[in-house]
Amino acid sequence: MATPFEQTSVGRRDVKEKSNSEVGRVMRNKEDEIVDGSRRTWLIATTVAGGIGGVATVVPFVSSFAPSEKAKAAGAPVEADISNLKPGEMMTVAWRGKPVWILNRTDRMLADVQKADNEVADPHTEHPFSMPLPEYCNNEFRSRQDHKNLLVAVAVCTHLGCTPTPRFQEGPQPNLPDDWPGGFLCPCHGSTYDLAGRVFKNKPAPQNLDIPPYMFTSATQLVIGKDEKGEA
Repeated sequence: MATPFEQTSVGRRDVKEKSNSEVGRVMRNKEDEIVDGSRRTWLIATTVAGGIGGVATVVPFVSSFAPSEKAKAAGAPVEADISNLKPGEMMTVAWRGKPVWILNRTDRMLADVQKADNEVADPHTEHPFSMPLPEYCNNEFRSRQDHKNLLVAVAVCTHLGCTPTPRFQEGPQPNLPDDWPGGFLCPCHGSTYDLAGRVFKNKPAPQNLDIPPYMFTSATQLVIGKDEKGEA
């Protein structure tokens, strides 16, 4: 049988071991909290960086525009330099927080627009979406007569607001009809638009893509959100 002294020593060791164990547990928890905090900080940093990279990919030309971010968000007109926009190519700019396409259509693309006349739901844009069709674009190509090759359209699907993707190649392709004339496909619900931004018949989207007010200030510069009548 242990003596009272030995019992007291054992009790002290137990208390000390429990105390050390408790301290160790608290320290480990604090270390875990520091690690978790660092991990969260890293995740937030990488997420933000990824988001910034995504914006740069979607709107690659925005950084060269004159208006400030605040001015653009408020709807200020946006200038675009199209000097390097070759036939068949398209660029995207931001106006009022929305992507706007500027497509330099080839003669074949313009012929594809005419080919689609009987297949689109509203060939003359009698029922515009969120803004009236500018008078100078009230024609078969929905563009200015002196620059009929250039389509300027708000890249927001009139169904649920997604951004359609270019499908300029003619002919059979996945998710497209065999007689596809070239245009745009909204991947969300399958709405399709021709190379003038007109929606094809029997699609979820009810209206054509919007054409914003725009004007040319030179042969290679255009302004979106402003025309001869003033700002939109």
